[in-house]
Amino acid sequence: MDIIYEIRRRHAVQKQSITAIARDMGISRPTVRKHLNTVKEPKYERVQPASPKLGQFAEQLTQWLLEESKLPRSRRRSAHRLFEGLQEIGYLGAYDSVQRFVKRWKSVNTGPKLTEAFVPMLFQPGDACQFDWSQEQVELGGIMQTIKVAHFRMAYSRQMFVAAYPRETQEMVLDAHSRAFAFFGGVPARLIYDNLKTVVDTVYVGKARQFNRRFLTLANHYLFEPVACTPASGWEKGQVENQVGNVREWLFTPLARFASFAALNDWLAIRCRELAQRCHPAQSLRTIADCFADEQSLLRPVTAHFDGYVEQMMRVSSTCLVRVDRNRYSVPASVAGQAVSVRTTADQIRVVAHGEVIAAHQRVMGRDQLICDPWHYLPVLEKKPGALRNGAPFVTWDFRQQIPG
Repeated sequence: MDIIYEIRRRHAVQKQSITAIARDMGISRPTVRKHLNTVKEPKYERVQPASPKLGQFAEQLTQWLLEESKLPRSRRRSAHRLFEGLQEIGYLGAYDSVQRFVKRWKSVNTGPKLTEAFVPMLFQPGDACQFDWSQEQVELGGIMQTIKVAHFRMAYSRQMFVAAYPRETQEMVLDAHSRAFAFFGGVPARLIYDNLKTVVDTVYVGKARQFNRRFLTLANHYLFEPVACTPASGWEKGQVENQVGNVREWLFTPLARFASFAALNDWLAIRCRELAQRCHPAQSLRTIADCFADEQSLLRPVTAHFDGYVEQMMRVSSTCLVRVDRNRYSVPASVAGQAVSVRTTADQIRVVAHGEVIAAHQRVMGRDQLICDPWHYLPVLEKKPGALRNGAPFVTWDFRQQIPG
C-alpha cells in the first residue's frame, strides 16, 4: 500500500508524469497506470497449489464426493475416511492435500455455511451425563439392518458409552441406562436428555416437564436427577450430539459386521475404552481415561440391579398365547382366558400371574413369529391327544431329548 500511496502522491501533488514516476521508482508504466486508479487496499488470496500426487486420484475423489452428496449426511464419509479410501487404491500423498481438495469442492458445490453463536459450557466432575439416540446401518448375521444406538457421555471427562438395540422403545432405554452405569462404575448426579417420548410425557412452559412414571422409577432406583433440554435446543447437550457424528465415523464407517447384537455390544464396549486413550479436548496433557479416573470416584455407587421391564396387562388367548410386538408367546394352559401381567425387557418376555413368573421366553425381534414351550400344552393333550400330530408346539419337538435317562 505504501508504493500505491507514493505513486498517487507524486502524480497528484508533485505533478510528475507517468514516465518519470516509472523511471524514478523502477517500475513499469502499466503498473503506475493501474495504481493511479487504486483507492482501496488491495487484497490477495492465497491459492493452494494442486498436489502432484493427488492429480491422478482427483477424478476418483470427485466421483466419490458426487455420489455421496446424494446420500443422507449420516452416510457421507469425512475427508479422513476419503483419504483412507484413496490410500487403499494406491495414493501415497499427504492427508492435507485431500482435505484441501474436499474443502474446495464442498465450498463450490454446497455453498458457505452460516455460523451460529453458542455459550461455552463448563461441567464439574461427576455432575452430568448426556444421553441421545442415533440410527446406524450394520450387518448382523449376514443381514443388513437399521439399528438404534444409545449414546452416553460424561460431560466432565468426555468418557463415552454406546450400546446397540433393534429399537428405541422404553425397555431399551431402561436397559441402556443399567448397562451404562455398570460400565461407568457409578451414577452421575444428573442426566440430560432431549424430550424423547420414552422419558418425557408432557412438555410444559420453560423447563417444567412431566416425566414418564416408569422412567422415574429408574431415576428413583439410581437416584439421579433427569433434566430435559429446551425444545429444539440440542446445543444444551452438545457433547453427545457431536459424539453421534464421531461414533458414526469411528465405529460404523465402513460397515460394521457382527454375528449378533451381543457380539456388537461387546465390541462397542471395548472400543469405548480404547477411544478413552485419546487426549482430553480441554486438558491437552491428560487423556480422557485419566480425567474419568478422577471423576469415577465421585459417582454414586450402584448398590442393586434395576429390573428394567415395561409391564402391561393382557388376556391369554384360548390357544394359550399372549401377543407382544406382533409376535406370540406361549403360557401354561392353566391360565387360558385369564388376565396376566406381561413384562417386556430388552431381551426377555416374562409372564406373571398371582405374583409368580409362570413363563419366560427369549425375546425375538422379527414379526408374526410363534414362540412356544411344548410343556405349556401338555395338560391340553390329555383331553385333545389328536393335537400331538399337527400341533404347532410339537412339530419340531424332539421327545427323546426331553425324557431323562
